[in-house]
Amino acid sequence: MFSKKWMAAAALGSLLLTGHAMAEDKKVIAVSIPAADHGWTAGVVYHARTAAKEINAAFPGVEVIVKTSPSAADQVSAIEDLSASRKIDALVILPYSSEELTEPVKAIKEKGSFITVVDRGLTDPTIQGLYVAGDNIAVGRNTAKYMIDKLGGKGDLVVLRGIPTVIDDERIKGFQDAIAGTGLKVLDIQYAHWNSDEAFKLMQDYLAKYPHIDAVWANDDDMLLGVIEAVKQSGRTDIKLALGGNGMKDIVKKVIDGDSMTPVETPYPPSMIKTAIYMTMANLVGQAPVRGAVKLDAPLITKDNAKEYFFPDSPF
Repeated sequence: MFSKKWMAAAALGSLLLTGHAMAEDKKVIAVSIPAADHGWTAGVVYHARTAAKEINAAFPGVEVIVKTSPSAADQVSAIEDLSASRKIDALVILPYSSEELTEPVKAIKEKGSFITVVDRGLTDPTIQGLYVAGDNIAVGRNTAKYMIDKLGGKGDLVVLRGIPTVIDDERIKGFQDAIAGTGLKVLDIQYAHWNSDEAFKLMQDYLAKYPHIDAVWANDDDMLLGVIEAVKQSGRTDIKLALGGNGMKDIVKKVIDGDSMTPVETPYPPSMIKTAIYMTMANLVGQAPVRGAVKLDAPLITKDNAKEYFFPDSPF
């Protein structure tokens, strides 16, 4: 006859072995993203961690691990360390930079991991099984179309660019193509590096240089905050519109409140990382493979639909 202590020990051992087996059987999704170095990436971190918390609670057979990195070199080290320490079934990555991350991600794919790339593409798109991004051309185009309509097809504009990237180039192309052939004239266009302080200083320069400006387009909301503050401090009343892009909660709130100078917004939501994580999970545990490219639309955010795009708990 077995003693109660022996039976208890055997039961405990069985539970431990079962738990260990369940842990080994879990599908692991590693999520690698830049650290929160400005508003948009802070939103990415928030939505990635939210998705991980939701999935880890609702799906016991899936484990989502989120790693943030302050530089491309740190991101390379982070994914290499993860890959070396455990089996990764899928990697969801928003690359800090395309060039430096392409080969390390390729090496992880060659170990058998499914690769989902978000926003900034790799230099070799064949590495990815899934690509999720926003429509940067539409961000510029839809903003321009609104300006054309609101200004009656004519007016003097100044534009603030972000940093020299494909994302910035696409936004500018969408905007410039849309205003081509109209009476809207771009007086000046310079980089402010998606930075509120730089945008504030650049807008001050624009205001000093040009006695009349009808509208401003800062192609990112961090820059738009600097623009709005510069206009406010100047006391200028000629500027009818100051528009941005990305869907920052502070700007969406202006739309909700019916702000006359910023009555619309265009989304480029950091929550796309959450979409990518859930789609990757569906690929691992669902009944059909998820492959291809998903481009999120950039419809105008107006007072009528702004509440759909307002996330007050998000840092962005």
